Amino acid sequence: MNDEAVVKVALVSCGSEYAGVHGELESVASSVNAKLVYPEIEIDVLDDIGKDFGIEAASPDLRLMMARAKAVVEGLSDVDGVFITSCFRCAEAAIVRNEVRRYINKHSELPVISYSFTERTTAATLLTRMEALTTIARRRHLLAREKQSGLTAGIDSGSTTTKAVVMRDNEIIGSGWVPTIKVIDSATEAFNQALEEAGVKQEDIQAIGTTGYGRFLIGEYFGAKLIQEEITVNSKGAVYLADTQKGHATVIDIGGMDNKAISVDDGIPGMFTMGGICAGASGRFLDMTAKRLGVDITELGALAVKGMEQNVDMNSYCIVFGIQSLVNSLAKGSTPEDVAAAACHSVVEQIFEQQLQEVDVKEPLILVGGSSLIEGVPKALGELLHINVLVPPNSHLIGAVGSALLASGYVEE
Repeated sequence: MNDEAVVKVALVSCGSEYAGVHGELESVASSVNAKLVYPEIEIDVLDDIGKDFGIEAASPDLRLMMARAKAVVEGLSDVDGVFITSCFRCAEAAIVRNEVRRYINKHSELPVISYSFTERTTAATLLTRMEALTTIARRRHLLAREKQSGLTAGIDSGSTTTKAVVMRDNEIIGSGWVPTIKVIDSATEAFNQALEEAGVKQEDIQAIGTTGYGRFLIGEYFGAKLIQEEITVNSKGAVYLADTQKGHATVIDIGGMDNKAISVDDGIPGMFTMGGICAGASGRFLDMTAKRLGVDITELGALAVKGMEQNVDMNSYCIVFGIQSLVNSLAKGSTPEDVAAAACHSVVEQIFEQQLQEVDVKEPLILVGGSSLIEGVPKALGELLHINVLVPPNSHLIGAVGSALLASGYVEE
């Protein structure tokens, strides 16, 4: 399948047509050259479909959702990926959505994304998710790439920071990391830092890859050969840096404004989900906590590992009310160490309750993104899940590294 081929995506949903979201799904699919497919079923299977999933759903729409999932698994619909979605407000739908996701993943090799929509969900909100789903379908051969070759660069234009690396023959020889202010200016500064450290000139670079929020803008500006969303790129960079490209892995990427949970098999994402409803589960919350404590964000982790989160009452995961809870705790005599620990635990608890319910967590668990450098975050995540958390070297550079690695595939072409 080449990059221009239409990707057929099975829509396994409940309620999207009633919430006004259906048109947005059609729109985003069209924008990435995908076609939504509605798996056909036999009506008589609806009565007993719950037996296949171990759930007797009261809603006929949820039974239809399960029947369509079974039709996908049985090959009754020719599709390249599956988009599972239901209403954010429906508890029964959340249970069914989770079981449907597991069922498809267990009985097929199709890439799957699970998403809960609201009445405010737009095509723009869905773009990265749908783009990632179609990327996995189109570029499996590229995502299977395990080594970088030649002289390539990767630029990750994130919401809060911009990262760049230069790689030569499977080694990072230069890197740059700056705040994202003006997208192109920040990308240029980070890229120049990487070039200077590497001791090479921009014209020597054989291929550039871009990812992140500003990927399209900087990709066009630098003439990138690879412009790709951050779910596939970041997960590739994560397993590459962790040296876990074979077998199962789970990647947790805590960024400046959102987070991602990705289940990876042999270096290729299978199931994934992306946060973003509330910035309370992102690095932004940790940054605000550090400012309230009067310390640099780089010092927050050292405080957190010395603190006890149980000594602080967190009444809300909301970034606004969460900070208010921390302020109230300080006023009652809580130590900065305890507040820092509580902030780290709040972030990972949200990720556990929202994102990790949508993927199958398999070790090794790889934590990446800028927040992975705050020692209290991997500590809190490990305590919550009772497993070892792996933070690879250069864990904040995963997007740039993944871009440079994948872009090298175009050098050989």
